[in-house]
Amino acid sequence: MRITVIGGTGLIGTKLVRALREAGHDVLAAARATGVNSYTGEGLSDALEGAEVLIDVSNSSYTDEAAAQEFFYVSTINLLSYGEAAGVKHHVALSVVGTDRLARAEGGYFVAKQEQERLIMASGRPYSLVHATQFFEFIRNITDHAVRTGAVRVADVLVQPMAADDVADAVARVSLGQARYATVEYGGPEIFSLTELAKIDLRSRKDDREVAPDPLGTYFGARLASRDLLPEATATIAPTRYHDWRLRRPLVDAVE
Repeated sequence: MRITVIGGTGLIGTKLVRALREAGHDVLAAARATGVNSYTGEGLSDALEGAEVLIDVSNSSYTDEAAAQEFFYVSTINLLSYGEAAGVKHHVALSVVGTDRLARAEGGYFVAKQEQERLIMASGRPYSLVHATQFFEFIRNITDHAVRTGAVRVADVLVQPMAADDVADAVARVSLGQARYATVEYGGPEIFSLTELAKIDLRSRKDDREVAPDPLGTYFGARLASRDLLPEATATIAPTRYHDWRLRRPLVDAVE
């Protein structure tokens, strides 16, 4: 099967391209680095020629609402239009568990992601949306974002994170099946408080700063209820546990 992965050189895209190629598929990694720009349309026609499946795991470098909305709106319209012209049979996009709740609570980037999903659902094209929980690989970023005057104050919320490898596998499985015309959720095998996970991350770095839940704290600007970042009970559970993932990457942590 010929598959085009938009954002194919990023964290998830790289893993996804590798997994699909190992499964015997003809996969094109499409990104600005390879001469394909979903926002301007540069290289899209050639990238989608003969593709049966288009997978969008691209991301915006903009976090403010206006710029992120502009990127996702224009890029998604381009992908849907060029995909239809190329005869793409399945449009798959990766998004975030709780996008609607995050959009209501914080706006900004998540409003843009919600609009991306709406465009795809309203397009009339065969589609599947994959919602994943937070990646293990981003826990450090979440922790560092919560540092306040030498201490760490994190939102008093629960998270169910998953490994990026498992996210890529989930997207691959959905992409190789029939279009769902729906959203499919995936989450990790364990539920943590964000406080607990931040403490584990800091201690792994030999950092003994105090970590505490802040009832008034926000998650990247969003004020959330405790379970807003968790998937539904019907979500598919990924296999990799956080402790096992950490054991596989000590050398990476040593140089970060």
